[in-house]
Amino acid sequence: MKLTTVTNVSLDGVTQGHRRIDVDAGREADATDDASTGGFDRYGWAPPLLDDEASTFISQTFQRADAFLFGRRTYEIFAGSWGAGMDPGNPVGEALNTRPKYVVSTTLKDPRWPLTTVLSGDIAGAVRELRAAPGGELQVWGSGTLIRRLLDLLLIDEFVLLTYPVIVGEGRRLFPANGPDLGLELVDLRSTPKGLTIQTYRTTGRPQYEVVTNG
Repeated sequence: MKLTTVTNVSLDGVTQGHRRIDVDAGREADATDDASTGGFDRYGWAPPLLDDEASTFISQTFQRADAFLFGRRTYEIFAGSWGAGMDPGNPVGEALNTRPKYVVSTTLKDPRWPLTTVLSGDIAGAVRELRAAPGGELQVWGSGTLIRRLLDLLLIDEFVLLTYPVIVGEGRRLFPANGPDLGLELVDLRSTPKGLTIQTYRTTGRPQYEVVTNG
């Protein structure tokens, strides 16, 4: 299966707080697997810019998945909403509830969401096995910490970035300040009425650099 990450990101690269979600005990968090908010309070920058065209793209993307891979935090948020029967009949919920789900966690022992498998040992090996399995697409939604780990391991085949026309100015960013370099090939580009750009990139190994010669 092709491993595809799908990420809501601001123009300045922030993924944190793209929407506000009520979770257990009244605590508020965003759909990443980072538990600490670090004083961040700029939640909800994405919904005012989410139009029907972007929503349709998101729904169609969920439906084309053969399986899902999550970090622990994003998994808990999805399990507590879609897995708990939110919005019955919604195609996003139907995809999530009827297809295999894998969650990377060293502490989750008994997932209650059906069709869930916990990956807690050799994560790199487990993900490589999933990528080698027959099927079309293994999707990662949210799960910023997991994405950065997969990036370090060079296990991502495609990035789908929903880039919102807003500068958040602070918060966790998708790509680390120091990390591996990676070449990309643009395979799809579209825009929506409210100014989102949706880019799909295929990874191509290390990027090429300009060679400077004297004389």
